[in-house]
Amino acid sequence: MRRIAAVTLAMLSSTLLAAQPAPTGGAVTFVYAGTLLAEPGKAPRGPSTIVIRDGKIAEVRDGYAQPQAGANVVDLKDRFVMPGLIDLHVHFWGIGADPLRARLAGMTNDDGDDMMYAVSNARVTLDAGFTTVRDLGGDARGIRALRDGVERGDIAGPTIVNAGAPISVSGGHGDPSNGLAATFFDAVHQHQINTCDGPDDCRRAVRQQVALGAQVIKFMSTGGVLSNVSGGLGRSMTDAEIKAVIDTAHGLGRKVATHSHHAAGTKAAAPAGVDTVDHGTFLDDEAIKLMKTHGTWLVPTMLAANTAVEQARAGALPPAVVPKAEEAVTAAFNSHKKAFAAGVKVAFGTDSGVSKHGENAREFALLVKAGMSPAAALQTATVNAAEALGRSAAIGSITPGKDADIIAVAGSPIEDVTRMENVEFVMRRGVVHKAGGKRQGFPAD
Repeated sequence: MRRIAAVTLAMLSSTLLAAQPAPTGGAVTFVYAGTLLAEPGKAPRGPSTIVIRDGKIAEVRDGYAQPQAGANVVDLKDRFVMPGLIDLHVHFWGIGADPLRARLAGMTNDDGDDMMYAVSNARVTLDAGFTTVRDLGGDARGIRALRDGVERGDIAGPTIVNAGAPISVSGGHGDPSNGLAATFFDAVHQHQINTCDGPDDCRRAVRQQVALGAQVIKFMSTGGVLSNVSGGLGRSMTDAEIKAVIDTAHGLGRKVATHSHHAAGTKAAAPAGVDTVDHGTFLDDEAIKLMKTHGTWLVPTMLAANTAVEQARAGALPPAVVPKAEEAVTAAFNSHKKAFAAGVKVAFGTDSGVSKHGENAREFALLVKAGMSPAAALQTATVNAAEALGRSAAIGSITPGKDADIIAVAGSPIEDVTRMENVEFVMRRGVVHKAGGKRQGFPAD
């Protein structure tokens, strides 16, 4: 019944959010770019023409080429054009960035309510220029339905690479029964399939998430800031459990992300072959060395730590959370600054859902504050994130053969990275979602 409800609501939402149909029948679009950052990490090009056929980049030409007969023309001659952005850490399911409201509604909202929030969260994320995301924690059936609704064109949103529910030890960050009263604990606990204890049980948990449609696996190697338990941010999984999760996921063709705050979690996960360390709040020299040695990606989510402290100080978080939030924010900045300087591979992620969906681009300024150049920060959300996701062949740059995921801003973000917070044009797979700062194909808000 939960699956039927989630899928039905995703389909019904299309009547409210009628996305434009995907291009068919040899559709051709010519995009004129005033400045084109086709491959972040390289120098921008001057006036250019991007030729798009059937949702794919066909050619990139210097200057403004004469369009062929019948082609659509998009004029961005006064704009800075670049690839669609990628966020490797979001949470679309349910109420986002309002923890007090979410807790109050926790016993009254059901899957239908949370799906409608997720539809809205996906839409505003695409508005902000993020054409691909990795959703790292939500209802497994619901996020799969949302992912597929976007792919069919029923609803507007970014391409979603979904993890389903994160793998957690009992009582760890990711155990949905944490902090619940006894009556509710029993009701929630009997339906849990993402918690595990011991390597065999953790293999079972991974396989069940894959069976529910997970395209990537996330596990909790340490405690978490927002868990409503008094336990800290230290390591929560054993070596054997971590290895079981990673090996099982890789064996099933899935990449693996670990939620890791304490350095001990990172130092266990990196040698075990984890693909990304998300948060990396307390990185010491040994953890940084291990990440470099094993080619592990860091997904800093700097925006989340700052937001959690703001929420804690406003009284919106449970008492058990407040000291963890305060501890994490300063440590995170120092750890990330050290990791950036050491040359750890970095891919963009925000943990949106802690912060507001659609404000993902605020992360860029935090990356720059911690020592990155604006150009390097842009690279984290394009070519770097595509590589970490294993999708470099399809996304991350504006080059022939890749998806026509394209955005534009006013002025150069290489000169002022906060310009990324106001994306004016968004195209996903050749379909214009936003132009002139306004959504296309939607009722007026």
